[in-house]
Amino acid sequence: MQIEVEDHGDPTRPVVLLVMGLGMQLTAWPPALVAELLQAGYRVVRHDNRDIGLSQHLHGLGVPNLALAAIQHRLGWPLRPPYTLRDMAADAVGVLDVLAIPQAHVVGVSMGGMIAQRMALDAPGRVLSLTSVMSSSGARRLPPPEPRVLRALLGRPANGSREAAIDHTTRLFQLIGSPGFPQPEADVRQRVAEAIDRSHHPAGVARQMVAVVADDRARHLAQVRCPTLVVHGRADPLVPFACGEDTARRIPGARLVAVDGMGHDLPPGVVQRLLAELLPFLSSAAHAR
Repeated sequence: MQIEVEDHGDPTRPVVLLVMGLGMQLTAWPPALVAELLQAGYRVVRHDNRDIGLSQHLHGLGVPNLALAAIQHRLGWPLRPPYTLRDMAADAVGVLDVLAIPQAHVVGVSMGGMIAQRMALDAPGRVLSLTSVMSSSGARRLPPPEPRVLRALLGRPANGSREAAIDHTTRLFQLIGSPGFPQPEADVRQRVAEAIDRSHHPAGVARQMVAVVADDRARHLAQVRCPTLVVHGRADPLVPFACGEDTARRIPGARLVAVDGMGHDLPPGVVQRLLAELLPFLSSAAHAR
């Protein structure tokens, strides 16, 4: 598996591994967050998850039928995803292997938080601490996304053009954005355009989506033993706040931080709130271990 990696900072420093969410590339991590981690004395490693960005695209696995997968999930039938979140967690551990990093603080957002949870379960000796941001335990009875958000997430651009893809993704990001920390539409659109120009691979997003709904880690989260921080927005329309509450409840000793006005994105105001919790947590977690 070929994985695109960016590695910044002093190689002798403690490592923070940043794991991005569904369909999102390593460039989606706000530069201010990366800079503050570097300034605090951490080595920061980011990667594109498989099937997204500049990492390997798995064309031979086909494109799943998302409508059928949704019905199967709702009925409780087993899903057979092209690959699993455990595979994606193994990719992240593989990044640490290649860079000869024995342990890292793992910070994941959205699907990245789910991958980070899987890392803490499957490779506990490699995870110094777990930070799960706007993510979920994956328990079946948790509330789903708001209907308008789900329609936009499963919808398709009007045509296959670059502009249509930018329009579609910008609308989705505005729907799930933080109402307490609004961002100008022009800024959102520019970031979307830059991401699409770097790589645009909808089939990979579909495969990742099925991997998310097929995972059954919720009943295993009681086995997580590393220090855990859960950060979630009270205004998240994609992964409702109850999902963060459930994650923190299932992981022994986890601390839940609720952010008023935060949706499902990382605008500057949310980044500052996140860093205010994350930096002291990383320091205390290192001492605890």
